[in-house]
Amino acid sequence: MIKASFKKYNLHFKRPVGTSRGVYQNRTVWYLYLEENGITGIGECAPLPGLSRETPQQVENFLREIAAAPKVFIAEPERLRELPSVRFALETAWLDFQQGGKQILFPSEFTAGQQGIPVNGLIWMGSLQDQEAQIHEKLEAGFRCIKLKIGSLHFEEELKLLEMIRALGCSYALTLRADANGAFKPEEALSKLESLAGYEIHSIEQPIAAGNRQQMARLCNETPVPIALDEELIGVNSREDKEELLETVRPQYIVLKPSLHGGVAGCDEWIELAEKRSIGWWITSYLESNIGLNAIAQWAFTKQPETYQGLGTGQLFTNNIDSPLELRGEQLWYNPGKGFKVK
Repeated sequence: MIKASFKKYNLHFKRPVGTSRGVYQNRTVWYLYLEENGITGIGECAPLPGLSRETPQQVENFLREIAAAPKVFIAEPERLRELPSVRFALETAWLDFQQGGKQILFPSEFTAGQQGIPVNGLIWMGSLQDQEAQIHEKLEAGFRCIKLKIGSLHFEEELKLLEMIRALGCSYALTLRADANGAFKPEEALSKLESLAGYEIHSIEQPIAAGNRQQMARLCNETPVPIALDEELIGVNSREDKEELLETVRPQYIVLKPSLHGGVAGCDEWIELAEKRSIGWWITSYLESNIGLNAIAQWAFTKQPETYQGLGTGQLFTNNIDSPLELRGEQLWYNPGKGFKVK
């Protein structure tokens, strides 16, 4: 008989990480275990306070329910439709279990160590000088897609940062992404996007706050910079609601986080619906440990992505899980000669 259990794990950042929802020094995740006949599948549940719809208490309550009746939830994962981080943990633990419990959920050229996944270099919020230093580090490491979070500095300073990047001699072959996390006021958003357009920005995520669909739809129609929806997708879980959102807003891109946007199954559905409407997409991790990052990276590779993915590199935490994931230049690789050491 298959048994389920879970364990809370506190991750510690190497240095405080600044986001639009504050500065993080620690991060709590839960590992879900499915065990039978000596095989153990592991999945990670990683909600983020202030952004995820699930509260830590809800997460633990549902993990207890899964532990009490794992077969019920394995057979009916839709029970967890409103709890995407818990659903992702169950999906990936079950996939791992079915593949023999070796953390190879989606066998491919990636897990064979034959191909890597190009990823963007994320610049964390901080002072102008701090962000400049991060940019230099990423460029020296070989990244050719840089993602900046807009909204932590005065807008004029952020434009200077973009000007500095373009003046480094990298030319416009360097891909620049921006993420506003809803920082722009609706009435000022278009003028700010026009200013950003002068720096050949590839795209900007969530320029105005989620929940303003008609205003976002007008902005997507008029924008000189392609817009990607992110927070706008949170809590939109049924197929009908997803279709309505995409039809109403008509974004240029959507950004998908399995821990936030419906697990693997929910994100597969988002991709299907987006591609029918010629809407682009990419996949992003969500400050997971290497257990969750590994699952997301393996799944992302199978989707045959055509652009840089927003995957983490496993280097943020002092006590991350040892894993085969390696960063080589701007690509995330899986080294099959290494294994996982779950603490």
